[in-house]
Amino acid sequence: MTLSDKLYVILIKNGSWKTILDGLWMTIRISVLALLLGTLLGAIICLLRTRKNPLVRVAASAYIAVLRGSPVLMLLLLLYYGVFARAGLKPMTVAVFTFGLNVSAHVAELLRSALETADKGQAEAARTLGFSAWNTFRLVMLPQVLHIAKPVYQSTIVNLIQWTSVVGYVTITDLTRVINNTASRTMQPLLTIIIGMLIYLALSYIIFGLFALSDMLRQRKRGNAA
Repeated sequence: MTLSDKLYVILIKNGSWKTILDGLWMTIRISVLALLLGTLLGAIICLLRTRKNPLVRVAASAYIAVLRGSPVLMLLLLLYYGVFARAGLKPMTVAVFTFGLNVSAHVAELLRSALETADKGQAEAARTLGFSAWNTFRLVMLPQVLHIAKPVYQSTIVNLIQWTSVVGYVTITDLTRVINNTASRTMQPLLTIIIGMLIYLALSYIIFGLFALSDMLRQRKRGNAA
């Protein structure tokens, strides 16, 4: 069988491309929803992590330590087969919640690190000039924090997409599970897995490209303003 014949069997025959697109769409949906949830929770946990109350700080630190140190697959299995086993939640809901928790711990830590790295002198100068605490944070500190956290946040998104490859363990037909099923059905495991890896690689570089594009647009905006 020639390479073109193998590609036809893997990607075209019996509507295989539709199945692959469905799996890809499931991976994207879980990733986007988990990212939104994780970013929101991460910002809240970061806020708690920086409070003066020692109990609140310790609780937030413990949350981050446990979730960052726990294998995401073990967490997914624990929540699906243990915590939410009788709740009747859909597997996708549990997956989004699981990855959202995991992402929140990483986002909370990267935001805290960015806050500590940001120039506090600019905030003090803004307050001296009469800026309110909110405007000082919004106009002075937040842009610095976002700029510092951006590269790590980008990597967190890429890691999240890769982490979702384990959702097949809770009966979700994502991209990885579709690739595995296709490899078994076509008896072409090597080529099928390579195609799957290329799709994941393409997703990663799309993320990198979007961040690079945002940097270019920001620099162009600054240039026009100057």
